[in-house]
Amino acid sequence: MADLAPTMQALAGMEAVRPLAPAVIVSVVFAALARLVRGVTVGGAIAGAGICCLLYAGAGAGAFLVLVSVFALTWLSTRFGYRRKEKLGTAEQSDGRTALQVLANLVVAAGCAGFSVVTGRKELFLLAVSAALSEAAADTVSSEVGQARSADARLIVSWKVVPAGTNGGVSWAGTMAGIVAAALVSLVSVVTGLIPVKWVGVSIAAAVTGMIADSFLGALLEQRKVLNNDAVNFLGTLIAAGVAALVA
Repeated sequence: MADLAPTMQALAGMEAVRPLAPAVIVSVVFAALARLVRGVTVGGAIAGAGICCLLYAGAGAGAFLVLVSVFALTWLSTRFGYRRKEKLGTAEQSDGRTALQVLANLVVAAGCAGFSVVTGRKELFLLAVSAALSEAAADTVSSEVGQARSADARLIVSWKVVPAGTNGGVSWAGTMAGIVAAALVSLVSVVTGLIPVKWVGVSIAAAVTGMIADSFLGALLEQRKVLNNDAVNFLGTLIAAGVAALVA
């Protein structure tokens, strides 16, 4: 029996590593497709592959499908009214999102997926994953749709009229679109089994809270050059994840 111990340990190690294989394959294919449609730059594709691998390995195929829904919503909203946003000077670069932009929006979700494994509090951290991904979609969709549909916005801290695209500027069209995006991603989280249906309301509410917090941070800190857009986006997803965890 003692002679079998090393063999059993080796087999156990193989079982632990095996789930990484589909995560790596799926992540590489997804990143390549994202680059093909110019959703991300080369650096963004590499960063996205890493994030995707962490999400898949830590939270399963359901988290990957939620990530796909986030990418689809943000890609479509970025191209919605693109010519108008070009005239405003707020259109995203045609080559796609950079590595820093990808990490700013998704690293919190990937981290929560990892914590769901190492802490054993799976349901709590998977809810945080859902909230963070929902906020990432909501923030981008609200901004892109708002700029495409409205020439002006309201500064969230004073409600003064400002040009669309101003940091901290909000519009009814953009806000409603962001709420719909948060709801769609949270519902995908339920359908794919990432979170139970009882938490869908919490995921949506936390995502919307993070989206609103993002606007306040944009008006108070980004507009004054204290933080850049990537830092604000990171904090928005962190707030969403934190709110979801606290409520749960």
